[in-house]
Amino acid sequence: MLNLIENEDEFKIELNGRTLINHSAGSPFVYIGRGEAEYKMYRGNFDIENYLESRIPLKYFEIEKKKNNYLIKLKKCSEEKFSLELRAGLSGNKLKVEFIENNLNANRFWLRINAKKEEKIYGCGEQLSYFNLRGKNFPLWTSEPGVGRNKNTYTTWQADVKDKAGGDYYTTNYPQPTFISTDKYYCHLESTAYLDFNFKNEEFHELEVWEMPEYLLFETGDNYLELLEKLTAFFGRQPELPEWVYNGLILGIQGGTEFVLDKKDELKEKGLKLSALWCQDWEGVKHTSFGKRLNWNWKWDQDLYPELDQKIKELKEEEIRFMGYINPYVLEGKSLYQQAVENDYLAYDSEGDIYLVDFGEFYCGVVDFTNPEAFNWYKKVIKEKLIEFGLDGWMADFGEYLPTDCVLANGKSAEIMHNAWPAIWAKLNYEAVKEAGKLEEVLYFMRAGFTGNQKYCTLMWAGDQSVNWSLDDGLASVIPAALSMGMSGCGLHHSDIGGYTSLHGNIRSRELFMRWAEMAAFTPVMRTHEGNRPDDNFQFYDDEKAIKHLKKMTDVYTKLKSYIKDAVKENSERGIPVQRPLFLHYEEDEKTYDLKYQYLLGRDILVAPVYKEDKKEWSLYLPEDNWVHFWTGKENSGGEIKVKAPLGQPPVFYRKNSKYRELFEEASEI
Repeated sequence: MLNLIENEDEFKIELNGRTLINHSAGSPFVYIGRGEAEYKMYRGNFDIENYLESRIPLKYFEIEKKKNNYLIKLKKCSEEKFSLELRAGLSGNKLKVEFIENNLNANRFWLRINAKKEEKIYGCGEQLSYFNLRGKNFPLWTSEPGVGRNKNTYTTWQADVKDKAGGDYYTTNYPQPTFISTDKYYCHLESTAYLDFNFKNEEFHELEVWEMPEYLLFETGDNYLELLEKLTAFFGRQPELPEWVYNGLILGIQGGTEFVLDKKDELKEKGLKLSALWCQDWEGVKHTSFGKRLNWNWKWDQDLYPELDQKIKELKEEEIRFMGYINPYVLEGKSLYQQAVENDYLAYDSEGDIYLVDFGEFYCGVVDFTNPEAFNWYKKVIKEKLIEFGLDGWMADFGEYLPTDCVLANGKSAEIMHNAWPAIWAKLNYEAVKEAGKLEEVLYFMRAGFTGNQKYCTLMWAGDQSVNWSLDDGLASVIPAALSMGMSGCGLHHSDIGGYTSLHGNIRSRELFMRWAEMAAFTPVMRTHEGNRPDDNFQFYDDEKAIKHLKKMTDVYTKLKSYIKDAVKENSERGIPVQRPLFLHYEEDEKTYDLKYQYLLGRDILVAPVYKEDKKEWSLYLPEDNWVHFWTGKENSGGEIKVKAPLGQPPVFYRKNSKYRELFEEASEI
C-alpha cells in the first residue's frame, strides 16, 4: 500500500499506486522560510499583506527506515544537520506525513504534491466562483465573502471603494485545507493558520501555510463515492435533519408578533405549506446605514414580540416551528455583555482592555471560547434563552470575525485561532443541543466553517448572496458552493431564496425570487429571507403571482419528502452529499467534470437551474442514461439539449429506472 522509493538525489512516496510526493533537487517537496503578515479587518473583510523575508528549498534529505514508518530529514545544504524533520507512515489506510521538528524556526512552509496535467481538483471548503479549482490559487481564510466577488464588476468596485467589502473569486465564509483529486485521492493539511492552495502548475500542487502544520494526510479510493465515505469517516458526518423540516417552507420574516402571525395566516389560507417561521429579529432590531440589523443580546424582546412564549406553543399545535438567531458576540452595554464582563468571559486587546469589534455602527465583545468557563456559559445561554424558551432552530451566524490581534485565554495567537473559530462555534452549538436532548429536533444553520464543521453543524447555508443574477455572487454562485461543500465533507447545504445583500443598486426582482425558489425546491431545505433592506426589495408575500409560484414549488418539495429524506440519511450514514456533482455517478463521462451549474439531487434527479434573467429556454447536458423530463414526461438518452423552461418548470430530469419513479410522476403533476 505504501511505497517509498529512494535514489541518490530524489525520493518518491506512493500510496496504492499513486505517486503523491515526488522530491528532487530541482523540485523539492518542501520549501521553508520566514515572513511577517499584516492583517487589516474591516467588518469581517480582510486585507492581508505578507512581507516575505526568505524562501529556501530543502533539496537534500536523509531517510531512515523505522519499524512502522520512515523518518525523513530535509535540509537546505548537504553539510548541515537538518532543517526539518518529518515522519511518514500509514495511519490505518491513510498516508500520514507528520511535521516533527523545525530547526530553522521557519513560519512559512510550501509543500509540493505531485500533479498531472489532466488532473482536476475539487473541494477547499465552499468555493462560489469555481468548482474545478485547477488553474488558480485559493487563499484559505474565513471571512466575509464580499459583495460582488468579481473585481471586473461595477458592484464589486463600488463595494471596494465605499465599503472595503468587494471580495474576490476566492473569498469565502468556509475555507478548508482539503481537496479531492481526479486521481482518486483526497489530501488534507492539518493547520488553522493562513493557507494558500495553488493548483496552477502542471507538475505539482503547492500548498502554502503560515506555520509548521501538524500533518499532511492522504487516502485513496476506487471511486468518488468510496472516497467521500472515507473522507467523511475521518472528519465526522452531519446528523439527519429533523422530521419537521420536510413539512414545507421555512418562512424568513420579521416585524413582530402581529405582523408575523398575520402573514402566516394569509399564506396558510392561500395553501402555502410552512414548516417554520424564522424570525431573526426575535431579540430586537437595530437600524444602520447597511439596513435592518439585530439587537445582539440573545433573549426574547417582549416589546417587539409580545406573547411570543405562548404563541410558540400555539404554532406547534399547527405543526409550525419557531426559529431565531444568535452569534458568538454580545452587544456592548447590554445585559449579556455586562454578565460576560463581570465573569471575565471576553477577549482582550494588547493593552488589557476588552476587545470591541466594529460590526457596522455598533460594537460587540468577543466571547472567548478558549476559556472553558466562557464556552460553558454560552452553551447555557443557548440552552436557556433559546431551547428552553421554545425555539426549534436558529441561524448560528458570524463565525468568521475573530480579530487576529485579540488576546485569548488559551495563550495561542488569534492569527492561528481565526480559522479555527467557526468550527469551535459549531461545536458549541452542537453540544448545547445534544446536552438538551434535542439533537434530532433542533435545526441550526451556519455560513462560516473550517475543518471540523462536518460533525458539528446540522446544516450549512451559502451566506449573503447579492440579490441579482451575477455569476460570482448571485443565484448561480450557490450551485458550485453546494458542490464544493459536498466534496469537502458537508453534504447538507441551502441558500436564502432570493438572496440577501441589496447594495449599490442591487434590488431583488420577482423573477429572481421565483427562479431561486425553483432551485430551492430541489435542495435539502427551503428557506426565504427578506434581505438586509426588506422595504426596498421584492417580498413574495405581497405578490399573488409569486405566492402561487412558491406554493407550487413548496408542494413539489414536500411531495419529494421520502426521496430527499433518503438522500439526507445517506449523507448521515455514508457522507454522500445530497447535492452531487454529476461525475459521482458518471465517472466515465469527461464532460461531467466541468459542470458547475448543474447537480444531481440524490442519485436520480438532475437539476440545471435557470440562473439568467428573462429566459424561456435553457441548455444543459445529460450524461448517457434514460432520462425523463420532470414536467412533460419526454424521454432522452443524454447529450447537449435545450428545453423549454417557463417559470414554474425549471430544467429537471429524473432517471427512468429509478425506484422513486412513481413519486416523481406524482410530484410533476402538481
